[in-house]
Amino acid sequence: MRRFFVKNILFVIAVNVLVKPIWSLFIDRVVQIRVGEKIYGTYAPLWSLSIIFSVILDFGITNYNTRTIAQNPDSLPEIFPSMFSARLVFTFIYMALAYLWGMLLGYRGWELSLLIGVLLIQALNAMVAFIRSNIVALHKFKTDGIISVTDKLLMIIICGFLLYWPVTAHRFKIEWFVLTQIACYFIAAVVGYVIIRRIGRVRLRFSFDRKVIFGIVKQSFPYALLIFQMSVYNRVDVMLIERMCPDGKVQAGIWAAAFRLLDQTNMFGLMFATMLLPMFGRMLAHKENVQPMVKLSVNMMLPLSVIVAVAGVFYSAPIMHLLYHNGSMANPEYNVVFAWLMASFPAWCLMYVYSTLLTANGSMRIMNMVAFGGVVVNIVLNLYFIPHYEAVAGAVISFFTQTAMSLGFMYFAARMAGLPFNARWALSHIGYMALVVALAYGVVHLLTGASWVVQLFIFGAICMLLMFVFRFISIKSIRQLAGKKLGVG
Repeated sequence: MRRFFVKNILFVIAVNVLVKPIWSLFIDRVVQIRVGEKIYGTYAPLWSLSIIFSVILDFGITNYNTRTIAQNPDSLPEIFPSMFSARLVFTFIYMALAYLWGMLLGYRGWELSLLIGVLLIQALNAMVAFIRSNIVALHKFKTDGIISVTDKLLMIIICGFLLYWPVTAHRFKIEWFVLTQIACYFIAAVVGYVIIRRIGRVRLRFSFDRKVIFGIVKQSFPYALLIFQMSVYNRVDVMLIERMCPDGKVQAGIWAAAFRLLDQTNMFGLMFATMLLPMFGRMLAHKENVQPMVKLSVNMMLPLSVIVAVAGVFYSAPIMHLLYHNGSMANPEYNVVFAWLMASFPAWCLMYVYSTLLTANGSMRIMNMVAFGGVVVNIVLNLYFIPHYEAVAGAVISFFTQTAMSLGFMYFAARMAGLPFNARWALSHIGYMALVVALAYGVVHLLTGASWVVQLFIFGAICMLLMFVFRFISIKSIRQLAGKKLGVG
């Protein structure tokens, strides 16, 4: 099982690494530069608004569907029509409520038109996610990996043409960006449905049985509540920044620019969670020991996330200058916001592992209690500090919220699954973190004559070697990937 997991996760990561960073760095980033801080500073809060309300759009169906199909694959042809029909109902409710809330927040005219486009993007993206949840539940991870980048690959082609062709490059509009995403997500949804129809024997028919739909809503409600709360404490920052700061749109643009790389690195953890959910679900259903899978996941994710986080903190200034060197975007405030956001990356990765284990077990009451605490703390601190410290406050509060949430999920997951506390293993990760921080400090202050790119390369190479020294990965385990079993150092 672990060998199967590692081989598939490496394939999915490889596919995504080839496509999504290109989208983030050469498309999304360039869009912000082309349209300017203020226009993008309007788009970013609307995007966050659409994500927060996406709980209505999804209502926990995706996670519930993955867990149900993973435990009983033969039920897919029967469940799919009801799930699909329920999603259509939720889509109409989502569009109406999110639009109304946008009006209540004070958006008018062009901003509301842009909001409709963003809501359509989320609706289609959620439909793709729902279709993919069925493919993942059947353990067709490579197929899912290809579908997961179909939309971004199409967007790179279309937006790349519009952004870099001289005739359209300097006339690029945010509306073009939104329309392109709508078209590409629609195509990805169609492709996904064709695939699931072939491998899952499903048929596209509508089943608006109110009892069935309300049954789905009732069973999905705990998942929906969790998604809503996690969306609030993850996405409300930029909305509060835009609404509460005197130069709100500029500050929101700063946040969006700094958050972009964290959002892309988070795809690493999200891919793990997507694969872990059905695997944990099946293992728990068969009463198998999940500790080896948890340990494997943490050993793969946490050290890499620490390297990325520490590099983001120590090299925030040159990284931000490289990405946003034009005009007013070369702002020291970007560096501080980026450093704090990247520092939270290890917490995100831990949260992906342990919250997924709790979700697979159906421990929604515990997860919702932890998430509620995160929402309260995050909003109260943001309301107090954002007017004084603007985007920097949001970044610092985000770091502490994510750290607290990850520790909470880790504690309760360990209790639920009966995971024994391994002091030696925990201390090895803490020691590795301390050594990586010390190494970064040493490289920055001892190799002052070298460029920051050379410093970063040396730092990364040594950190990767230390992963073998600490036995998070081993030569033996790599060799055994091609064998019959997987060894984990």
